[in-house]
Amino acid sequence: MDWLIIFKAIVMGAVEGITEFLPISSTGHLIIAGDLIDFNGPLATTFEIAIQLGAILSVCWLYRHKFIHVLQGLGRDAESQRFVVNLIVAFVPAAVLGLLFHDIITEVLFNPVSVALALVGGGVLILIVERFHFPMDVTEVDAMDWKHALKVGFMQALALIPGTSRSGATIIGGLLFGLSRKAATEFSFFLAVPTMFAATGYDLLKNRDAFDLSQVGVFAAGFVIAFVTALIAVKTFLRYVAHHDFSVFAWYRIVFGGLVLWYFW
Repeated sequence: MDWLIIFKAIVMGAVEGITEFLPISSTGHLIIAGDLIDFNGPLATTFEIAIQLGAILSVCWLYRHKFIHVLQGLGRDAESQRFVVNLIVAFVPAAVLGLLFHDIITEVLFNPVSVALALVGGGVLILIVERFHFPMDVTEVDAMDWKHALKVGFMQALALIPGTSRSGATIIGGLLFGLSRKAATEFSFFLAVPTMFAATGYDLLKNRDAFDLSQVGVFAAGFVIAFVTALIAVKTFLRYVAHHDFSVFAWYRIVFGGLVLWYFW
């Protein structure tokens, strides 16, 4: 067993788990981390797809009671039905645009400099949103209607640009369109489940020939680390946003993106 590869898998799994649900771009951090530790090529590509499942399942586990309640109430409970409709409506924009432009985006924008520019730009946008305090009319996820969901869905589509951050785009979109900090954050987590399952499944299908059974240990290490670190990150993030705004993440994005630009230029 190549212990150096295992070590790199653990590092990448931790990067995925910590950054996936924070508004700082997991894809951007994975691209930069992979470049810094020389974890690239076909193995790295399929590995990064697979470890996303670990991060997704952490949210499924954390909110398992909510998902079970929704599934049990689909046939008779209007609130559960509205919740599912909202997820579907919010999912559609990114799904359609992703299918249309996935290959072009991968070829042109999956590089450290593009990621750094998106990190800085997203950080500036977060500061602007926090500065102006937009009106709030939805305090809980279950009070959202399909129009709120559609607007957040179009914001999520911006995250097709690596470095933008899917969670960052949906959370800031929620704040822009009247959601409370708590509602915007939780809806971002819920929306991540169908979005990431679809994106991961699509990528796994496209790259199925690149899987090598001899590397099962590498994938398992990254998967487990991504699950555990994502679980910790989500719980910590929820506690943080209950009492703070997102400015610290904005400044992190700006400083980190600036350092990346300095390094590569």
